[in-house]
Amino acid sequence: MIEVNNLVKEFDGFRALDGTDMHVKKGAIYGLVGPNGAGKSTLIRHLTGIYRQNEGTVKIAGEDVYENPHIKEKFAFIPDDIFYFMQADVMEMKRFYQGMYPKFDDKMFYRLMEYFPTINPKKSIRSLSKGMQKQVAFWLAICTRPELLILDEPVDGLDPVMRRQIWSIVMADVAERDTTVLVSSHNLRELEDVCDHVGIMHKGKVIIERSLSELQGSVCKIQVAFQAEMPKLPENFDVLHMSNTGRVYTLIVKGNPTEAKEQLEKMHPMLIDLLPLTLEEIFIYELGGVDYEVKDILF
Repeated sequence: MIEVNNLVKEFDGFRALDGTDMHVKKGAIYGLVGPNGAGKSTLIRHLTGIYRQNEGTVKIAGEDVYENPHIKEKFAFIPDDIFYFMQADVMEMKRFYQGMYPKFDDKMFYRLMEYFPTINPKKSIRSLSKGMQKQVAFWLAICTRPELLILDEPVDGLDPVMRRQIWSIVMADVAERDTTVLVSSHNLRELEDVCDHVGIMHKGKVIIERSLSELQGSVCKIQVAFQAEMPKLPENFDVLHMSNTGRVYTLIVKGNPTEAKEQLEKMHPMLIDLLPLTLEEIFIYELGGVDYEVKDILF
């Protein structure tokens, strides 16, 4: 669905994107993560046709995006900073969206109204809270029946109940229509619950692009305790981080989790437990070294 190859964007000599490659399959929910300044927002502005690249290609469904109204009809974009026309209410914005999106689903619009009971559709949107404005954005975007939904910090400002409701609506659309979702967020815990693929950006490049299961299967966390002190580990045992509380050691280990556990079991520990590594922990150990240069961890 999304193909970005060797994308370069410069601003006054500064390369915000430096040969970026990204590939998102149709029907995937792809989480784009990275530290501040990594280039996530710049990449998204290319995907939505706001910026023109200096080099490289940006394609959605096989077509170039920039100045391509035909392809822009196929996706909806919810930015972090939402814009609405002055004094426009929900019904007026609905009519605007209907003029922009031929597939706008009027019946779905009224069906979804019950999911947003606190919103008065005849009240000026700009008079609503930030969280309620974000709800309106989702309401309208889903009704366009997009093939691709691009989200930048999508549920920021929403309460936990509404966050869950928004994600349930999005996930239902993915299941029903095979919609592709690209979501950029700093909330890694939330992405872990909804995404099946992850791209990690750093210094204008996507340095890792994997399925979440592959990502979690290449690094593991093991808690282990021995009767005496910690024995010397095998030379091929690639420990990225080690900490301990008394005799209980917590190891972050690169490699296959099952194989790592088997090697430790040969050393006859009193206790050994293989723990799941969260997306947040993967991100920290991927980019948590000196000047974020630990990028070889998962290769």
